[in-house]
Amino acid sequence: MSYVSDNFEVLNGIIRCIAKEFGVNCEVVLHDLTLPYDRTIVAIENGHVTDRKVGDSGTNIGLEVLRGTDEGDDRYNYINHTRNGRVLRSSSKYIKNARGTVVGSICINFDVTDLIMAQRSIQYLASLGGEDSTREVFTSNVDELLDVLMQDTLNVIGKPVAMMTKEDKIAAVRYLDQKGAFLIKKSVDRASEFYGISKFTLYNYLDAGREDAKETSKDDFQD
Repeated sequence: MSYVSDNFEVLNGIIRCIAKEFGVNCEVVLHDLTLPYDRTIVAIENGHVTDRKVGDSGTNIGLEVLRGTDEGDDRYNYINHTRNGRVLRSSSKYIKNARGTVVGSICINFDVTDLIMAQRSIQYLASLGGEDSTREVFTSNVDELLDVLMQDTLNVIGKPVAMMTKEDKIAAVRYLDQKGAFLIKKSVDRASEFYGISKFTLYNYLDAGREDAKETSKDDFQD
């Protein structure tokens, strides 16, 4: 028997209480880390958030804790992403035995994707406007600069990647192109991974964005 199994009724009641408090977008998971790692989940509420169920495995962080690479300190209010790009606000509480060995954990994953979109809409509607200002980004290397530019596209489009349509992604790629992002080495590889598309698709989007830019320039000239 393990600490988690010995105290399962109490721990299961705790995760159910948390899930009921915050609703269907809040996944709460109980891991028994004394079990084989491919089946550590012994209880879960709102598993649809990460598409997991009882009997499934833990994450890479749990592996690091078991390996000793990570100290197993509790983590609060950090940002995660699902495989399809939805944004999660997460916290992890590790359960230790009398010897200080991590034997389990309670993990909370709250899907805040819709809240972020609502927040951006409110900010846009409530903004007072004003003159555009030049924004210069100072980073220590071009990899960081590319990260900043890709994150900027989320604000420009007003959606996280998981919610973007094909047209949104074309607009995002066009924004990166206009900012010179594709002059950076390996930028196509990283951008295609960021938007969840193939390099072939990204090149097609890049061509489409440049064609749209040409058409816009022609219309402006004719006017």
